[in-house]
Amino acid sequence: MKLKALIIDDEYPARQELRYALGEFDNVEIVGEAANAQEALTLIKALDYQVLFLDISMPGMSGLELGAAIQDLPSRPYIIFVTAFDEYAVSAFDVNAVDYILKPVEPKRLKKAIDKVYRLTYEIKDGMSLDDAIKEEHAMRESTKEFMHLENFKTDRVPAEKQGKTILIDSSEIFYAFTERDNVYIKTAADRFYTRFTLKELEARLSPQYFFRTHRCYLVNLHKVKEIVPFFNGTYNLIVEDKERSEVPVSRARAKNLRKILGF
Repeated sequence: MKLKALIIDDEYPARQELRYALGEFDNVEIVGEAANAQEALTLIKALDYQVLFLDISMPGMSGLELGAAIQDLPSRPYIIFVTAFDEYAVSAFDVNAVDYILKPVEPKRLKKAIDKVYRLTYEIKDGMSLDDAIKEEHAMRESTKEFMHLENFKTDRVPAEKQGKTILIDSSEIFYAFTERDNVYIKTAADRFYTRFTLKELEARLSPQYFFRTHRCYLVNLHKVKEIVPFFNGTYNLIVEDKERSEVPVSRARAKNLRKILGF
């Protein structure tokens, strides 16, 4: 028996990454995807999904709001939050989330969450002993404590990949991040690394005192900017101090905020 799953995330690369990760599990069938919570709500009302893999930060209705909206449905799917934001972990359990996974998703962590939903779906519904029910409740409480701890834990290092290895990059070494063919890369002084984070997730993870979203495809460390070059129609190019003196574009929509931040 397989769990019918719905992936909900407004970032296509994130949905693609999670779909790939879930493809390793024989007990999960991905029945659909949704790019926002409103679209997901329509799908949930039309089909009996057993588990939602749900992002939290989305335009319009958030993942938490979607979780609250489905509480009164006659056939309510289990929720596994998959997000880059650790500060909502405690709130997630207010909408009866089964688990809360931080991106980038680790296979062992994902397996633990899937196993929990599988037990709830195919074992508990067929009858669970009092001892098993107590153990399940204890596990849920321990998960809550774990993420309450995570809420207070921050790191300024970002995991990225190169040649099959995971490299922890200090945020001070990041010159900029950018998207290329649905992938996200981190640029340092003389190298670039692939990361499983989306730009939106990196923007949330990195300090706003240093990093600025200049464009839908670029996030730049302003402390690494050497020159500001006017381009056309109110846009700019930022020259950073890496080996290549790379140019980072600033869109017209974001140029005003940049001028305000830098005072020019």
